[in-house]
Amino acid sequence: MPHITPALDAAQIDAFIADGFVRIDNAFPRELADEARAILWRDTGCDPDDRATWTRPVIRLGFYHDAPFRAAANTPVLHAAYDRLVGEGRWLPPRGLGTFPVRFPSSEGPGDDGWHVDVSFGFENPDFMEWRANVKSSGRALLMLFLLSDVGPQDAPTRIRKGSHAVIARELLPFGEAGATLRQLSADGYASSAGCEEDLATGPAGTVYLCHPFLVHAAQPHRGTGVKFMAQPPLLPKGEFDPALPPSPVQVAIRKACGLTM
Repeated sequence: MPHITPALDAAQIDAFIADGFVRIDNAFPRELADEARAILWRDTGCDPDDRATWTRPVIRLGFYHDAPFRAAANTPVLHAAYDRLVGEGRWLPPRGLGTFPVRFPSSEGPGDDGWHVDVSFGFENPDFMEWRANVKSSGRALLMLFLLSDVGPQDAPTRIRKGSHAVIARELLPFGEAGATLRQLSADGYASSAGCEEDLATGPAGTVYLCHPFLVHAAQPHRGTGVKFMAQPPLLPKGEFDPALPPSPVQVAIRKACGLTM
């Protein structure tokens, strides 16, 4: 049984504010990842022991409420981390995990590897390019990356632009509460964050990356040998931003980026 350390210390909080993400090792047991992968393998329609069935670079699966997914998202370590980053009582316990871009080794491009930010409201609009984000991050408390398989540098790890959340916060500020659409945010291909240092979301199964909602990130082709299983759910806020409460690290990062009073 791996040693599990409490989350998160002051240095990790400072790193989250500066870089836009924090990695938590042993966030959930490997046994839960194994159980979850068995369910996901079934739904891919592929055979884990027959590579001839791995015919596509990526298969997308939805949100799962089964017991191993719920348990993985709600460990004591993760609940403590949610409290530290978002604020105690300000988030909703995840009801499961999803969505899953299951990535297979392939010489074919996945077709979904562009840089982007996950928007968080306006989903009633049938045009997904009109979905929105605002500087308060309405509708999303965190972006989360749950590794349900071992992910090395060749296994299509998510690419992360460190500090890009600050760039996006400044871009969202003039749009106010109405926010900007995905079309507006992506108009320049996120060139404004191109100078940010790039990191990779690697780690053994059971690793979780808790990311600022504005973090610019991207998929990439799978050049390894195994199959990558990762969930990318939001952590949902319990309500709208309350100025009467002390600012959370998520809010501190936004305020610092925008030059606002802390």
